Amino acid sequence: MAKPRTATPITETVYTRARYWQDVPDEKWMDWRWQMSHRLNSVAELEKVINLTESERKALSAKGLFRVDITPYFASLIDPDDPNCPVRKQILPTDKEMVPFESMMEDSLAEDKHSPVPGLVHRYPDRVLMLVTTQCATYCRYCTRSRIVGDPTQTFSRSEFDAQIEYIENTPQVRDVLLSGGDPMVLAPKLLDMILARLRDIPHVEIIRIGARVPVFLPMRVTQEFADMLSKYHPLWLNIHVNHPK
Repeated sequence: MAKPRTATPITETVYTRARYWQDVPDEKWMDWRWQMSHRLNSVAELEKVINLTESERKALSAKGLFRVDITPYFASLIDPDDPNCPVRKQILPTDKEMVPFESMMEDSLAEDKHSPVPGLVHRYPDRVLMLVTTQCATYCRYCTRSRIVGDPTQTFSRSEFDAQIEYIENTPQVRDVLLSGGDPMVLAPKLLDMILARLRDIPHVEIIRIGARVPVFLPMRVTQEFADMLSKYHPLWLNIHVNHPK
């Protein structure tokens, strides 16, 4: 009898890790749930792996700034001694964020006015943007949805998913659906599977896309089990947001 397939990473490579985590067993380091539960967000945690600047310490200690959460893997890519490290600048706040500005937290892409139901943006005739979560593996300082993303108390409900999908079902000109958020790849696997299955059942939906930075922040999430799940819903594209060769 064949052994059941386990949710091991597609690649067996153990990804880069900072010295602080050298003693973490490989099976934990390569477990995406372990990475999520050990994210860094405080001065005390980050100073164990990065030599913070005074500006970074000040911002990390401030109240009310956009959420900070950094996976151990992504923190390991940061040059701990270079304040201008391009990886570091993507995810660590500085005290410049503490200065209010006129458009702070605004809907910079004017998505809200093109939203026929909560969480769905229909700006272009043949495609929609479906927001399925407010959570990410790590938060980018330049996030254009910081007004809604990052709050752990906010999430989309099953009734909101139903309303989004019903709108798509009743709008036959929509042929392309982009899942975003937050990051759809942090959803519970069964929930993402359910959403994809319902979209694929809509005859006029030709293309399903997932916009994600999880493969950059949390490559351990791409298990064989996850890839097998996605393979059921082709044609499907995974749009990976990569900001720098590092």
